[in-house]
Amino acid sequence: MSTSPTETHHAHGDTHGHGSPRGYRIGAGLAILLTILPFWLVMARPLSSPGLTAALIFALALLQIVVHVTCFLHLDTRSEGGWTLLSFLFTTVIVVLTIGGSVWVMFHLNANMMPMPNGPMH
Repeated sequence: MSTSPTETHHAHGDTHGHGSPRGYRIGAGLAILLTILPFWLVMARPLSSPGLTAALIFALALLQIVVHVTCFLHLDTRSEGGWTLLSFLFTTVIVVLTIGGSVWVMFHLNANMMPMPNGPMH
């Protein structure tokens, strides 16, 4: 008796199945809410501190990334034995190190450069 390719993949822990319609509706609702909230924070200015507003918008952006990764990309510990989540986290660490290192280098280059004389050089 032969098994279908789908049954074989699921038997080996390969879960490429799509999420439920309920999960997609919840994800879409959260994504919409997490998009509207930052716009409201900027337009209505309910907070007096711009730094606090920026920090809250950054936190909402990170939360939206989590919603998209879990609800739409289905990256969790069950997907392919956790390897997809692990590779996503590794990629995230590399990207953060690359961007953070670049900003650090540019900041220190700017701080340690000799001042240029004003006007054109002769």
